[in-house]
Amino acid sequence: DVRLVESGGGSVQAGGSLRLSCAVSGLTFSSRCMGWFRQAPGKEREGVAVIASDKSDGSTTYADSVNLRFTISKDKDKNTLFLQMNSLEPEDTAMYYCAAGRAYYDCPELWRGDVDYWGRGVQVTVSS
Repeated sequence: DVRLVESGGGSVQAGGSLRLSCAVSGLTFSSRCMGWFRQAPGKEREGVAVIASDKSDGSTTYADSVNLRFTISKDKDKNTLFLQMNSLEPEDTAMYYCAAGRAYYDCPELWRGDVDYWGRGVQVTVSS
């Protein structure tokens, strides 16, 4: 079975940092784009960051709203995906979800929401 389990969420003040982790089992990063999405109350789910598969170039893409503040990375040995979030703003408050793209599909598909597997999500709350 495939499982994506997020951790590391919590409450911080504006300007603070959090590091989200997504422990992945049942699939590997070799042929899948991986990413983070978020959904704020009353808003649609949106892409935050994606990282290309190991067989691709491992390149990263970020939403304009988080570029230069967030960093997506992965540890192949631990099969874990990360999202380092710095300079957090109240607008970053949302439920954050780990996502796996379809095998051998590129990141643009994942970015458009073509997700093969979702995690259950973790709450991030940023206070002003």
